[in-house]
Order: sequence, then C-alpha cells, then structure tokens
Amino acid sequence: MVDPNKEDQYATAILNRNERPNHLIIDNAINDDNSVVILSQKKMDELQLFCGATVLLKSEKHRETVCDIDISVLCPINRIQMNHVVRNNLRARLGDIVSIQGLKDVQHGKHISVLPIDDTVQGITGNLLKVYLKSYFVDNPYRPVREGDVFIVHAAMHAVEFKVIKTEPSPYCIVTSRTIIHCDGDPIKREEEVSLNEIGYDDIGGKSLIARAVANEIGAFLFLINGLEIVSKSAGESESNLPKTFEEAKKKVPAIIFIDKLDVIAPKREKRHDEIEHRIVLQLLTLMDDLQQCSHVIVMAATNRPNSVNPALRRFYLEIDIGIPNAVDREEILRIHTKNMKLGDDVNLVQIANETHGYVGADLASLCSKAALQQIRENMDVMDLQQDTIDVEVLNALVVTKKNFRFALNQSKPSALYEIVVEKSRTTWKDIHGLENVKRELKELIEYNFANPNEFLEFDKTSSSGVLFYGPPGCGKTLLEKAMANECDANFILVKVPELLTMWFEESEANVHDVFDKARQAAPCVLFFYGLDSIAKSRGDAADRAFNQILIEMDAMLVKNNVFIIGATNRPDIIHSAILRPGRLNHLIYIQLPNDQSRMNIIMVSGQLITGN
Repeated sequence: MVDPNKEDQYATAILNRNERPNHLIIDNAINDDNSVVILSQKKMDELQLFCGATVLLKSEKHRETVCDIDISVLCPINRIQMNHVVRNNLRARLGDIVSIQGLKDVQHGKHISVLPIDDTVQGITGNLLKVYLKSYFVDNPYRPVREGDVFIVHAAMHAVEFKVIKTEPSPYCIVTSRTIIHCDGDPIKREEEVSLNEIGYDDIGGKSLIARAVANEIGAFLFLINGLEIVSKSAGESESNLPKTFEEAKKKVPAIIFIDKLDVIAPKREKRHDEIEHRIVLQLLTLMDDLQQCSHVIVMAATNRPNSVNPALRRFYLEIDIGIPNAVDREEILRIHTKNMKLGDDVNLVQIANETHGYVGADLASLCSKAALQQIRENMDVMDLQQDTIDVEVLNALVVTKKNFRFALNQSKPSALYEIVVEKSRTTWKDIHGLENVKRELKELIEYNFANPNEFLEFDKTSSSGVLFYGPPGCGKTLLEKAMANECDANFILVKVPELLTMWFEESEANVHDVFDKARQAAPCVLFFYGLDSIAKSRGDAADRAFNQILIEMDAMLVKNNVFIIGATNRPDIIHSAILRPGRLNHLIYIQLPNDQSRMNIIMVSGQLITGN
C-alpha cells in the first residue's frame, strides 16, 4: 500500500527540484463548478494572474482544458483545486502535477456544437438544449469550453453528460449570451470517455460508497465480496471463490478488494459454531497474509457490527468508525442526493437535516427518493405511462416541495435504530399542565446543557448526566421526558427494562450494551429506562449481571456523548443505592399528583380533544 503522505511529499519534492512555479499539485475542489479552478492569492500574484482570468491547464498525459480561476484562503500555495469533471478532462487524479498558463485575449465563441453521451440520455426525450444547456450556460454567462471536453449538467432529476464537438473559433472559446449553441445529431457513444457520474470523494455518503469512491479516484479495479452471498453457498464453493477473487485482483493491479458485511463471513466463535464459516475465516486469513507481499492490492471491509467480528480478523492496518452523521454532515449528504432535483423555494435542507437525527447516508438517499416519487405521483395526470420514454420538459417541470419531503419524513425511520424504540417526540412543555418547578429544573439540568455544552466544559463544570423520576403512576413522568426531548431537539429512546432480560447467558448484558451504543450514535439523545425498579432493586437475582452492565455503561458515558439518561419508578424505596451515586442517576425529582388547577386544565384539554375543538 502506498502511503499518501509519502506520495504527497514526493510530488512536492519534484516541484521544488524543478523550480517551476506554474506546476501545481491537484487537490479536490469544494465547489462543484465544471469551469473553475482554485488557487491561493500568493500563487496568483506570483504567476501574475487575476481572479476570473482564463487559463490553460495541461496534465502529465498532455491533455489540455481551459478554466477560469478563483481565489481561496484555504488553498495551499503549491496546490490547485479542481473538481472531478476538470480532472477527467485532463486524465489526471488527485496528487498529480498539472501546469497552468494564463491565456490572453480569449475570443468569445460564435458557435459551439455539443452532443450528449448516449448512456446518460436513455429514456429521455425532448429539448435537451432548452432544459439542460441553456440553464448551464446562463448560470455562468462567460464559461470557457474546449473541443473534446466533457461536462455534466444536473437538471430535471437527472444528470446528462455532453461532449464539446467543435468550437468557433477553435480549439477553445468563451461561451457568452451571444454564442449560438448547436445540439443536433444522435448521442455519441462513450468510447474511452470515463463516466463523470461515477462516484467520487464529493459523492461519499456511507461505507460502501467510500470504497467505490477510493477506487474511482485512484483508478483502481474494485472487486466486491458480499458476505451474504459467500455464506449462502456450499463450503467448497465459498473456499474456491475467495482465492479466485484475490488472484484476479493480483493480476489487475492497482486493485481494491472490498468485503461487505464482514461480520457475516467471520462472526465471533462463541456466536456461531458453523464449520463452514470457520473454514471461510481460515481461508480469508491465509489470503490476507499472502497479500502482504503485494503492495498494490488493498483489502477494505465494512461492517455495522464491529463487536461481532472474529478477533482474528482485527488485523487491518486501519480501523475507521463511520458513525451516524451529525446535522452538518446530513445537510451535505442531502445536497448530494438532491443535486439532480429541482427543489421548491420552500424546501429548507438545513431544517430537514436538523429533523433527521439518527439517519445515515442510505436513509437520507431513500428520503430524497420518496420525496421525488411523491412529486411524481401528484403529477401522474401529465405523464403518458404508455410510452417507454419521458419528455425531458415534463421532468424539468417537476418541483420537489416541502410537502413532498414532509410526506417522506412521515414514511421514514432511521435504519440504524430499528432494533430499539426511537421517536422524534412532538410533545411540548405547553402540553403539560402544572409541574412548573419540575419543568424549570429540567430546563436547567438538561436543556441548557444540550444548548450550550461548551460553556459547561469552559468552566470545568459538568451537568448531571442522569435523573431519576419517582412518584405515583400516571402523573406524567413519561410525558415530561418526551417534552424535554422535543424541546432539546433530541431523539427519545424508550427502553422497557424487563424486555432487556433474557434466559441466555450474557445476552442481557449484550442487550444493555447495544442500547447505550445506539444512544451514543443517535446523540443528542434522551435515554429513558421505563420500569427501572424491575432490574435495579436489591442484588442477588438473575437481573444482577444486566444491572451491573447498566452501571458500567453509565460510568463510561462521557459528557461529550450528549446523551442524558432518565430512569422512572413508582417504588424508589427498592432502588439499589449504587445507581443513585454521583455520575449516575444522582438527581432525584419527585413527580407529584396534580393540584386543583392542573386537574382543571387537564380536563379542559381532554374535553377539547374529544369534541375536536
């Protein structure tokens, strides 16, 4: 395996040795403009270039393209940032060296001729010029193009690739509002053109996509081994298929072997006693050991159950935890999956990202698909379903609205949290009558901590990590917790403690660990243990081990995990004192019976719900 840091240092050493200031190392661009590359201000001054100037780029493979330049303070002086479209036209990859040269007096184009790539317009008919090309060139009214370049346009819920066939003047020009654009003729075959819609680093949304993106970015062959398909076959066939894949990878270097669902192929021995799986593990270990002599083949694997993987296979050079994305990550993933959609003005991706706690990349992709399908359902009357193709103008008229996303949200649930009861509470403080002192105390303990976690750490203070509600049944303990989770904009996980207990040895402890692990992944999160007295009473019974595991998990829970634990009981007298110590459920709150005014308010609200007023 080639160390990317050493490769980076090697490229930098070449630049320093040759002392060519116009030769730069390629970095990935944050922007997604096909006609713009990014330089630092210092490098632009050194090369006597200005922002918006048109430059000629030339790669080591002698491929050329033209772009405009922009400035970024985040760009190092010896780097040039460009997206995957520009890199494809140069036949260059990240870390390659490219030369840059300013162009003077680049003429405005009189005519340009472009044609779509055939496999990107399958199933689409209509005016591509009107829907795709005009909007693409209107966004940038002075867009440079070069003959032979391929560019991608996102519109009408679809991405179409076009190739520049001819420009006048030749071989490059600047397309303006006066340039006549021709898009006449049959779509051209891709031939040697690499698909611009292949997954790259700017399309990453999950574990499987990371492997595909790495393979595409470094130009490696990708060999996929699906764990479910391996174990479903007979033992002999499984053991023969694995060596075939590894041998094929050695012949087609550089190569990446990606093993999906590693825990299915190689589970812990105490979990399974299948002789077939045992032989598969031994075969895989042998093959991986043999690969140490081949530096151009990399093995990557993915699992969503790392604790279930056979310890013998924990020999990978690097282990990376791909956690559940936070709000910022979710917004970025949503923008990736909606880049082909026309969104309504009322769609706020930031708001959707904030409402999708616990969603992973696949969940967000499904959410966007459901919203788009709902928009299609609403416009079925304007589509001719008897035709094999859909007019591109009909597709372009579809606008995915906030209502469509709201429908999709109601139909979706985070897949990472299926095993436990999780919900985004809709209860508010206004739904709870009375208990004003309790609500104020909960705001100080929990809501302020969720809203301002850094302030607690700045003053070296930690808020209470847990609360125990006690009081008569039916006084609003569960309702309080749901309202608090909603006010904190956090997930609410309900754990029915008796359901954690099983008759199998060590299975109850595993259930407890899984619950806390899910809570950390779903942070910010309120974890509510319902019926705590059934397990946290005096020790000595069968629930003792599960109770000990709860204590261990509570002690391991850090403040930065952003998880608040609440227990509820109507028998505080039998709760074991160990769980009430500092750092655990050390804050006790009594939930009293409602007073006269509270009872009156509850009756009035209940009456309104019955009458529908």
